[in-house]
Amino acid sequence: MDEPGVLRRLSGRERAGRFGATFGLRVPILQAPVAVASPPALAAAVAAAGGLGGIGGMRDDAASIRGRVAAFRALSNGTFQLSLGIMEPAPPPDPAIDATVRATLGRIAGADGPTPDAIENAPDFDAQVEALLDLAPPIASCVLGVFQSTVATRLKARGIPWFAAATTVAEARLVEASGAAAVVAQGFEAGGIRSSHQAAAAGDQLVGLFALLPQVADAVSIPVIAAGGIMDGRGIAAALTLGASAVQLGTALLRTPEAAISPGWMAALSDARAEDMVLNRAATGRVSRNRRSPLTDVFIDAPTAPFPRQWALGDAARKAHPAAAALTAASGGQGVALGRSLPAGKLVRLLWAEATTLLP
Repeated sequence: MDEPGVLRRLSGRERAGRFGATFGLRVPILQAPVAVASPPALAAAVAAAGGLGGIGGMRDDAASIRGRVAAFRALSNGTFQLSLGIMEPAPPPDPAIDATVRATLGRIAGADGPTPDAIENAPDFDAQVEALLDLAPPIASCVLGVFQSTVATRLKARGIPWFAAATTVAEARLVEASGAAAVVAQGFEAGGIRSSHQAAAAGDQLVGLFALLPQVADAVSIPVIAAGGIMDGRGIAAALTLGASAVQLGTALLRTPEAAISPGWMAALSDARAEDMVLNRAATGRVSRNRRSPLTDVFIDAPTAPFPRQWALGDAARKAHPAAAALTAASGGQGVALGRSLPAGKLVRLLWAEATTLLP
């Protein structure tokens, strides 16, 4: 294992080449395994372009995870990561909070009374892990924490390297100490759920990527993957220059046809500016970055249910009122205005071509 900071002393091209050789990539670009916007077709397109496809399994039960991986493998023999969420123990449902949230969502939708009580149960994490081990993806990953030592040991025994996200230097050190093969340094510019390991700290640990990245690169010996606000070749080149070995893109891929996000979500991103993408708990119950909307505005003062119950309540409201655009929870990062509507494979190749012209 390298000493901390050794990888950073290589050039960006050298780190990227070393990362690609280790993990079977031609391009050091990873698709963020977004829980609700990482369909197999998108992962297959990114993998075909030489990057790392992403399948986000946080909200899927074991059967759904197996189905999504099977769909990817029917489309591609490329490399992908399968990601799970490390959930903190959720408190028991509070009927009073649930009723208040439902009523608030109903008012936003312009309906009388609360939305229907169609709430999904959180998936069985142990069953998710068993599915992951059985499927043996080229790379496993996790967000919101790290795999427990028992899971990490079983992954190692199966020869499955794993990545984990971190939002602080301390979290990055924990990722390395837990046995991960790489750490995803997530800046606060990122869209979707903040990957803070402790939900209570997510609203305070708001470090920008280009401040966080070199500090993480100096603190750990494993490769660092940069995430948050990277939308074009300039961002990729900057991240590699500051110590990253690869980049992970979420928002940059949302406007590709393969992402297949809802029309309301697509419309919300198409004209958004950086200042429109706000941190809130309205979308999921945990700090996330979404397009400012009546949903985010109302819940500034109104109570939210804990994660992921707030997320499920919002989904139930959207299913009950599909025409209510005000209920859209359009996640996206601060770089959203730089997004391009191109096929995913073409976009990945273009981004890397842009970056290479800027790297020494």
